[in-house]
Amino acid sequence: MVQDSTSNVVLTEAAADELRDEFLNWQCKIRQMAVREDGGRPSPGMRPTVDTAEGHRLSDGVTVLIHHTDPHESTTLFRHQGKRTEDPAERYSKAIEILSASHFQYPGEFGDTMTALFGPGSPIAERLLTHGQCVLGFEQFSQWFRVPCRVRALDASDPLYQATYWHNHLFNPNIPDGIRVLSFTPDWRHASGFPFD
Repeated sequence: MVQDSTSNVVLTEAAADELRDEFLNWQCKIRQMAVREDGGRPSPGMRPTVDTAEGHRLSDGVTVLIHHTDPHESTTLFRHQGKRTEDPAERYSKAIEILSASHFQYPGEFGDTMTALFGPGSPIAERLLTHGQCVLGFEQFSQWFRVPCRVRALDASDPLYQATYWHNHLFNPNIPDGIRVLSFTPDWRHASGFPFD
């Protein structure tokens, strides 16, 4: 269970930057492990709990993606592979090959804004947009992070929308119309983590 750290603690800018960097290092590590050892299935650390700022649980787990600061190259590659074949097994195999190679090798190339894809009419997406903010609770092994985030809906033209769509398309070619892609922008000054507090 994610520890509930005192939310009124404000980190210095240097401490917030360090926590952000530790989080991205950890995310890249567990995502590499997931694609190399578990066929790309999202691990617990990739599926944070979602709470309101007041502590009400909205979801026990939403799969979030992390993205390169400039996602254009990876999006182009995902789109190319997604359109290249209609064979789901081949598409899946290529996705694992891409993601297990060098994709997560350099955490410093990743931005901290995360995204998630929600199906048409998703009540969780609607509630997140109504609140405009949430707290994502990540946990895997002995590591945890509690990250307050600003939430917004992305337009289809947004580079992070495109990156999210084509990443998901590699694993699920039957994405329906009417999906929503939401972004989660962390507030690291009010975040917490273990063992990096």
